Amino acid sequence: MSNKVVKKGAILLCILLLPTVAFFILHSGSHNFKAPPIYGPKSLAENGMDTIYHSIPSFEFTNHLGEKVTSKDYEGKIYVADFFFATCPTICPKMAVHMLELQKHFYDRNDFGLLSHTINPEHDTVGVLYEYSKKVHSIDSVWEFVTGSKESIASIARNGYFANAMKDLDAEGGFLHSTNFFLIDRKGQIRGIFDGTSTRDIDNCMDAIEILYREEYAPLKKR
Repeated sequence: MSNKVVKKGAILLCILLLPTVAFFILHSGSHNFKAPPIYGPKSLAENGMDTIYHSIPSFEFTNHLGEKVTSKDYEGKIYVADFFFATCPTICPKMAVHMLELQKHFYDRNDFGLLSHTINPEHDTVGVLYEYSKKVHSIDSVWEFVTGSKESIASIARNGYFANAMKDLDAEGGFLHSTNFFLIDRKGQIRGIFDGTSTRDIDNCMDAIEILYREEYAPLKKR
């Protein structure tokens, strides 16, 4: 066999293998993924060395099944949170569709969840939230819709997620709230803020979730 034939064969082999090699380089190894930033204020610990990052404060709500839901239920989980109200005529339906996309992609992860807070607890009772959950085809073990006092919801929105959640007679539906999806890591820290009405942002959110799963935390079982 001539050197020319051998050389051509080697070149052909390289061409055939290049896509496979490139795939493994791009899709393996945590060093190829940039960790999402941690959002919110931070401070130094008393030792003057360690950094204390903002995390979602403790909370206690009631979900669409009438069950108590607390921050302890979400410890060690990766989840996406948002704010909505059941009679919202504009942005909430689109947000629900994108939440459903996240559910479809991650429903089989034991340590993943979706948490939607109503900002109209006077109307959005447990029964209303239950009917809404069926309307948007949520899976109870993955996607929870929660209600509580107006004060507790406003507090978690403002102090936890730095989000708007309030009455506004000038807004359609009578309420003003953030369209953002907030990606929360296993430590309760905000690791991503995405526009819940944007398809591109939802794709970015999915990528960020996958990256968080590559971080080295021990997963917990779904409650």
